[in-house]
Amino acid sequence: MKTIQQTKQSASPHKAKSRRRLEKLLPYMMLFPALLFIVVFKIYPIISVSVGSFFRDGVFTFRTYEILFGDQVFWNSLWTTLKMNIVMIPLQVVISLILALLVNNMVRGIGVFRSIFYLPVTMAISVASVTWNLMMNVNNGVFNSLLSVVGIESQGFFTSASQALWCIVIMATWKGCGYWMMYLLAGLKGVDVSLYESATLDGAGYFTVLRKITLPLIRRAMLFVIVANTTANMLLFAPSKMITEGGPQNSTNVLMYEVYKSAFRNGNMSRAGAITTILLVIIIITVIVQFKMMNDQDD
Repeated sequence: MKTIQQTKQSASPHKAKSRRRLEKLLPYMMLFPALLFIVVFKIYPIISVSVGSFFRDGVFTFRTYEILFGDQVFWNSLWTTLKMNIVMIPLQVVISLILALLVNNMVRGIGVFRSIFYLPVTMAISVASVTWNLMMNVNNGVFNSLLSVVGIESQGFFTSASQALWCIVIMATWKGCGYWMMYLLAGLKGVDVSLYESATLDGAGYFTVLRKITLPLIRRAMLFVIVANTTANMLLFAPSKMITEGGPQNSTNVLMYEVYKSAFRNGNMSRAGAITTILLVIIIITVIVQFKMMNDQDD
């Protein structure tokens, strides 16, 4: 009887150790299906395309990049992409922050405004592209109708080389700000209200509280929004494909649309892979710089 009890006591620590090991592995087991999906459908295609851009007829070469760097169309599309994102990323982050600050107030009916601001997110980008194309139609669009009421002549919008890119920026900002607003709102909800009360008692104004308390305490949420927003906007493709076809006069020919043309119109997978690799490098560098800037602010 004593031997059986000793055996149970010796087995008990072993079971506890196995249980603790299983508890440590459980989160990774739960994440494994999602990680497998990401690896198979995200990471592997990117690596495959990037590696393939260095081969022509099975031979390792930089010839694709040499041709690409001598192509003025590529440089124009690169500049168009950078120009669009230099304006669009700060614009979306600032507007999203303003919206988050507005809907963070606990007043009657604020939930309605949250829903209204978030509503564009529920619309697919393809549907949004078609809708905005109709609203900005040169002949019978709602925007030109409103302009005619106040005596302003009709604008070209998506058919104008000087306006098309900025129309896409406006459309993408309208579409995305509600999405990023929710992340910033979640960050604002994590700020201790007593800090605001103490600052108010000390006589701090709204913008002082915003600069000294709110922004530092939602820095993590801000960093996520900036990084994710950068990645999403760099890969923006649907409006250029569905509305302008890269025009007029290549004014909306962003890098992702150039990838599409190279791969599916011209069948030049090496060129498409090279542009994809360059775009990936640009995104990585941009994200590293953003992390560095946020870390410097933390210091």
